[in-house]
Amino acid sequence: MATEAQTPSTSPLTAAQSRQLDDRELRAWRGMLRVHATLTKALDAELDAEHGLPLSSYEVLLHLDDAEGHRMRMSDLAAMVILSRSGLTRLVDRLEREGLIARESCPSDARGSFATLTTAGRRKLAAARVTHLAGVRSMFVDHFSDAELELLGSAWERLLPGVVNAPGVTCG
Repeated sequence: MATEAQTPSTSPLTAAQSRQLDDRELRAWRGMLRVHATLTKALDAELDAEHGLPLSSYEVLLHLDDAEGHRMRMSDLAAMVILSRSGLTRLVDRLEREGLIARESCPSDARGSFATLTTAGRRKLAAARVTHLAGVRSMFVDHFSDAELELLGSAWERLLPGVVNAPGVTCG
C-alpha cells in the first residue's frame, strides 16, 4: 500500500492534493496503517489459535448474528466484510463445510442466495467473542482514556463517509 505516491488519475490534481505529506501527516498516516495491520494480524492469530477461527470468519459470523433472522444476502454480506463476491464465496464455502453457516436460495431471485448462521455457528461465535473482545480491550481500548476514545470515534466517523463514497469502494 503506497503511503505518499500519487496514482494517475483522469482528473488533474490540485496543488494541495499532490504535495508531499509533511512529517506530522506522514507520522499519522503511517501510524494508522501500521497499527491497523498489526492489530488485525494479532487478533487474527489469537482467534485462530484459540478457536480455529480466522478474523475474517469471525467477522462473517458476527454480521450474520446481528442480522434479522441471523441471515443475509450474500451480496450484502460481501459488502459488509469488504470482500469480493468470489472471496466471500470461498469463505462461505469453508464455513458451510464446518457447519457454522448454511446457504439458502433466495425465493425472489433465483441467482441470489442467503447465508444463515447455524446453531453451531452461534456457539462458535459466542466462544470466540470472549477471546476477541479481550484482545480488542488489551491491545487497543485499554491504551486510551475515555476522552481519547471519544476523539478517535469522532475522527473515524468524520472520515468514513468520504472513504465509503470514493469510486470503487463498497463497505458497510
